[in-house]
Amino acid sequence: IERHLKGGVDLKKPHQFKIMGRPHLRRDALEKVTGRAKFAGDIQVPGMLYAKILRPPAHGAKLVGVDLSGAKQVAGVQIVREGDFIAVLHEHPDAAELGLSRIKATFARPESDLDETTIFKHLLNVAPEGAFVSGAGDLHKGQSASTSLFDETYLDGYVAHAPIEPHTAVVKIEGNTCTAWASSQTPFRVKEEVAEALGFPEDHVRVVSPYVGGGFGGKTRNLQVVEAARLARLSGRPVQVAWSRAEEFFNDSFRPAAVVKIKSGITDQGRLSLWDYHVYFAGQRGSEHFYKIPHHRTMVHGSSWRGTPGSHPFATGAWRAPGNNTNTFARESQIDVMAVAAGVDPLAFRMLHLTDIKMRRVLQVAAETFGWKPGKAPTGKGRGIACGIDAGTYVATVAEVDVDRGTGRVKVKRVVCAQDMGLAVNPEGAAIQVEGCITMGLGYALKEDIRFKGGEIFDLNFDTYEIPRFSWLPEIETVIIDDKDAAPQGGGEPAIITMGGVIANAIYDATGSRVFHLPMTPDRIKEAMAKTRGHTS
Repeated sequence: IERHLKGGVDLKKPHQFKIMGRPHLRRDALEKVTGRAKFAGDIQVPGMLYAKILRPPAHGAKLVGVDLSGAKQVAGVQIVREGDFIAVLHEHPDAAELGLSRIKATFARPESDLDETTIFKHLLNVAPEGAFVSGAGDLHKGQSASTSLFDETYLDGYVAHAPIEPHTAVVKIEGNTCTAWASSQTPFRVKEEVAEALGFPEDHVRVVSPYVGGGFGGKTRNLQVVEAARLARLSGRPVQVAWSRAEEFFNDSFRPAAVVKIKSGITDQGRLSLWDYHVYFAGQRGSEHFYKIPHHRTMVHGSSWRGTPGSHPFATGAWRAPGNNTNTFARESQIDVMAVAAGVDPLAFRMLHLTDIKMRRVLQVAAETFGWKPGKAPTGKGRGIACGIDAGTYVATVAEVDVDRGTGRVKVKRVVCAQDMGLAVNPEGAAIQVEGCITMGLGYALKEDIRFKGGEIFDLNFDTYEIPRFSWLPEIETVIIDDKDAAPQGGGEPAIITMGGVIANAIYDATGSRVFHLPMTPDRIKEAMAKTRGHTS
């Protein structure tokens, strides 16, 4: 029955709230820490088979020959084939794995010279014409008014989602109905995709969402669920598909590699006068600046998702505040470049060009909490500042680092992050999200980078693909500016967007050398320091 209210609705005043605005722990925390929580891999149904699927050695590789005789000799295996889709099924996962290892397959690989070094030139070559995002003034007038110009290029490589729980699904078909237990961030899309794969009406597909052990945007695609559905149909039995760690990396929809080109200028008074911003394949999110610049333009070339055809050699997709990490790294690095040229403290330079009250407040709170002392970079102290906006939330971060000049290794010692998300529905949850974002942000800033050749992925486990460890963690301080009279904004991802920029600026303050390429690995830091020495000798 549908009913329509007449008249207005009186909303509670903040002082009347009994739950919102007060700290609460997650209700599922006890289940997870005691191991009672059920994930897709914990689901077992009568008659279920475990599946291991034949994978190509590289994206774009085509199957040209296969010998299944060795696999057939493993007792109890069921081999399923539909075109190039081949899987070994068994009541025990290790037996299915053994059968898969005995398949002899030959693949033809496409030729490609793309790798983690050449990809950036390729992206610029295939980039579409830019789409206008925002602008004002006249760029020619801005350039004429500038006594100093800065033309810089920022690079950001592919990053994996690397969830602790790999993609997993169990699918059971009974007659013309199907039940899917899926590790997925998009269960409604699972319903659509499984229905399409099986030729069922959508209302004949039931999706059960167990706990998800990490997603970060990577579990928005549901390849493993479709694979399990196809195999359940072909085998006539319930099937579990659980990707190995190598499959998880190989089939990931990586955060796309991207390029940002910025031409900017300042006047002889140290005021921002020009901003010409072009981002390639990171997308629009976070691309618009919030500083007072009379002559500016922002252009976006290519999507942050799958890009234009031929842009990426494998799948790409959303990764924690999609695109905003790249855009904030480039923007906040460039702001610091100009602050250094103007001979102005980086905090004072930002405040000089900020009119947005929220941004001024959040930046001031972060600096005061940190105990920022003015100084013209590089001071040698290893301090950095970066700020940004994501999901309606304003965030400012201050960090302190140590850089080992011999090895190029960075130790992040302290991070202070302040964010204004309007009404904080759960301040404790918001603080935990900030801490998680800071931790995860250390990875894309310092270490995480996918190495590849054409469609072949070289990083297939955590022995070569380093994610943040507890030993990396700095002292973390969070400040939630709880504006109870403002509408609540997103709090899950804003704090991650500043981590690349704040660490880059802190590295510059420590060494006098700037790194323009994420992640800022020891080799790249040593290379930047060598260039600085070469310029000053």
